[in-house]
Order: sequence, then structure tokens, then C-alpha cells
Amino acid sequence: MTEIVCPTCAAVNRVPPEKPAAEARCGKCHQPLFTGTPAELTAGTFEKTITRSGIPVVVDFWAEWCGPCKMMAPEFKKAAQAMEPAVRFAKLDTEAAKAQAAAHGIRSIPTMILFKDGREVARQSGAMPAGQIVQWVRDAVRG
Repeated sequence: MTEIVCPTCAAVNRVPPEKPAAEARCGKCHQPLFTGTPAELTAGTFEKTITRSGIPVVVDFWAEWCGPCKMMAPEFKKAAQAMEPAVRFAKLDTEAAKAQAAAHGIRSIPTMILFKDGREVARQSGAMPAGQIVQWVRDAVRG
């Protein structure tokens, strides 16, 4: 069983290996667990998402006022579409979740952190195109 945190209601779902994760729905809110769109995390859902997910989670730390963040957003979405359901892509607004950004040492944005089993395994600052994001995640997951 793989645990997947619902991007809509943050319920933890157990997805059996024989069930295609791309088609799985949340047992609580019945929404799809994967939509090809990065999950919008909050201060309240961030920790649960990175610690309870049975798959790697890539978090884009961003802010509304950040030009490079806005430029990278469609590329991050393309990377999510290419890699889900093997990897969860999520975004955390550093202005709305200042404590989480500070706790993870975010000094510049956009910064992406790849979490596996709740631990940081890779970090990348600066805007990147989708192909580079996908390659960075693949390299980090393998390493």
C-alpha cells in the first residue's frame, strides 16, 4: 500500500499496488488524488503532505510578487503532468507560510525542495523549464 495525501482535503489515502494511482480518488472527499496540477499547500497541510506521502514530493516555494516564480509556474505544472502519479508536485506560498519557509531555510525564490519520507533529499533554486525540472527530480530520486 502506498499512502497518498489528498490535495483537496489532506486526508491520507492508502492506494493498493494493483490499483492505478492515476485513477485513485480520495476516500473522504471523493476527489481525484492526482490531477496533473500541483497541489496548493498551506501552513496546515505542508507537514502532513511531505511526511505522510509514500511517494516523493517536490515543493515549489514561491510568492505572488515574484516574477521568476510566475514564469516557472506553467513549467512546474508541465513537470507535474509528466511525472504524476510517481511524484507529487506541490506549491507553498512563502508569504502565507512564513514559518515553514523559514524552517526550511528558504532564502530566495523560486526554490524547489524534493522530499522523500519527510526528509529533504535535493534542493534547487531558480526558475527552470519543465524538462530540466523533470531531469532534476529523476536524478535526485535515483541518487
